[in-house]
Amino acid sequence: MSTRLRSPVGENDYVRGPDDAPVTLVEYGDYECPHCARAFPIIEEVSARLGDQLRFVYRDFPLREAHPRAEPAAEAAAWAGEGGKFWEMHDTLFERRADGPAWLDDDRLLEYASELGLDASGLESALEDERYLAGVRASFIGGVRSGVNGTPTFFINGIRYDGSWETAPLLRALEEAAASR
Repeated sequence: MSTRLRSPVGENDYVRGPDDAPVTLVEYGDYECPHCARAFPIIEEVSARLGDQLRFVYRDFPLREAHPRAEPAAEAAAWAGEGGKFWEMHDTLFERRADGPAWLDDDRLLEYASELGLDASGLESALEDERYLAGVRASFIGGVRSGVNGTPTFFINGIRYDGSWETAPLLRALEEAAASR
């Protein structure tokens, strides 16, 4: 039996693509996860190829024990979202992984905020106050309720996708889901 997404896409989600797209791909991810980093360009490619046929939703699922910097990174992305730059920060957090092991340290998060034209002191304050932590943890709990136990985990039109997330098979699954609507 397929596992269903228990938390429907809503106003608190970060979404790329039209609300009326025939296929919705939800990813539960972790900014420090090497597998999520590998999936990032694949998602970018299938998004570009499907265009308005796809609505992509990213949800936080920071694996704190294995990836202690994932939670502050998720908080930074949520904070950037308040300034209308969630996706820019999301992309930066994955793209800058190649900068080395400190790419998610607080100083680097503040640097990214400045690069995006945001006030880094606001991010510093938000991280100190853990202002976005409850939202990040709520996303995590929603994932647990949907059967997520690792990252990345994908749902296509509300059904957990356990196939390969390499470009060709994922694209095929998305196209089939779009055609069946």
